[in-house]
Amino acid sequence: MSCQKVTALFVLLLSLSCLASAAPEGTGAVASPDQYGAATAELILRKGGNAVDAAVATAFTLAVTYPEAGNIGGGGFMTLWFAGKPYFLDYRETAPGKAHRDMYLDEDQQLIENLSLIGHKASGVPGTVMGLWQAHQRFGTLPWAELLKPAILYAKTGFTVAENQYQYRADLLQQLEGKTNFARYFAPMQPGKNFVQAELAATLERIAAQGPSDFYQGETAKLLVAQMQRGGGLITLDDLAGYKAGWREPVITPWRDKQLLTTAPPSSGGIALSQLLGLKQRRAADFDAVALNSAQYVHLMAEIEKRVYADRADYLGDPDFTTVPQQQLLDSGYLDKRAKEINPSAISDTAAVKPGLEGYHTTHFSILDKHGNAVSNTYTLNLDFGSGVVVEGAGFLLNNEMDDFSAKAGVPNAFGVVGSAANAIAPGKRMLSSMTPSILLKDNKVELIIGTPGGSTIFTSIFQVISNLYDYQLSLADAVAAPRFHHQLLPKDQITMEPYAPLPVTVQQQLQQKGYTLYTQSWNLGDIQAIRIIGDNVEAVADPRSRGVARVFRY
Repeated sequence: MSCQKVTALFVLLLSLSCLASAAPEGTGAVASPDQYGAATAELILRKGGNAVDAAVATAFTLAVTYPEAGNIGGGGFMTLWFAGKPYFLDYRETAPGKAHRDMYLDEDQQLIENLSLIGHKASGVPGTVMGLWQAHQRFGTLPWAELLKPAILYAKTGFTVAENQYQYRADLLQQLEGKTNFARYFAPMQPGKNFVQAELAATLERIAAQGPSDFYQGETAKLLVAQMQRGGGLITLDDLAGYKAGWREPVITPWRDKQLLTTAPPSSGGIALSQLLGLKQRRAADFDAVALNSAQYVHLMAEIEKRVYADRADYLGDPDFTTVPQQQLLDSGYLDKRAKEINPSAISDTAAVKPGLEGYHTTHFSILDKHGNAVSNTYTLNLDFGSGVVVEGAGFLLNNEMDDFSAKAGVPNAFGVVGSAANAIAPGKRMLSSMTPSILLKDNKVELIIGTPGGSTIFTSIFQVISNLYDYQLSLADAVAAPRFHHQLLPKDQITMEPYAPLPVTVQQQLQQKGYTLYTQSWNLGDIQAIRIIGDNVEAVADPRSRGVARVFRY
């Protein structure tokens, strides 16, 4: 458990915890991936800000204190319930104007190793600053500059480096040696020591004073483009000036006596999570008397998941560039048909699981304000510390989100996910994502705010936690802490486990006897940050897999 005493300047009187609860009237809550984000969210809410103000301030704080994933050089999605209405903000990165379909292939049309992951060509045009600005412009109440003060202070005076931050950094120093300028900026990070980022502080001060115009047209834009030119990257001043974040219609689907409010394309997660919940509901009889995380439970979940991943691979992409058959994929008749394909007793042949229609490091936080407004926000650099490229003079890391495109049809990306022409690279296009910041509503009131990092495992992790809560009646803390597993069609018949909570040995043996291959990856399956409101009780839980902090407080 990584809950720890906050030593930064924004310590508030309340103690920090990974699990907190209180009555809802006049109550705020936050579940953040680190202590600094939690302290900032509470500070802003206590100053009179709303959930969006707190989200903007938290996001900028994490860009300083959680540099492996928090960012201003990446992008993400924000799902909101505000003043009784649903909203979805897409601030995903876009491909530069000079990008093209075959940019990561050699003359023999084979993928060039790591070109979409390491270095300057791996980065899409960042969307975070514009996205946070758009959210603030529409819903914020406190002054923009006020919301950046915590982040600026943490950058100027430093924060205490966590042990797992150091481990990520240590691995990358060797991997990126001689390839990027990562070591120049992050070699000094040591666990338990104070880490100052003076260049980043100056950048945040410019953004506080000038808003997104600095990042997309001003001094920071010029520094970013100069960095691209030094390393042969593609992002230009025109790309930055032309970037737009967009409000899209969220995916809203009925589920039992509730509504799921979640992400729309270019996220695959909202459609996928809706399909997962819908398919499981249709096969509810198969789960009768089946123990949670037993071999039969894992098998049934894998049967559901492989069909959702088959659809994801063929149909989903940026809706501005490809027609996404959203209504068909969520149609009740279609889900009925897909549910009938599930084999409850044996593994379905992977090759026979086709798309059904005719014809790794991210961060998430959840916030609730005393007015009942909710923000579920997931944003990312893609893998830990992104492309490993730091914008010199500006002090922030750039993403390696170009790997989320389908660089070559049928060839898996860093998360083992395959894609098709729907997610091919094109100038200005948003790459497909699995980020799934979500909210469950009951009677037009927020009941659950949830999300997680984890690449292609994001929506399966959320799916399992929701199932733990509502099918097995676990407490929120137990639902989040329970073992998680993952199946995504390919690799064939593989069940992925996590080091934090592998499946019991007897269950593993039974799965192997069924024909599954088991693989324990080096990183845990997600870092769930969740808030739940039931009657007069508000709970907030930070995943014990990492260093998150959850708080519920009266104000």
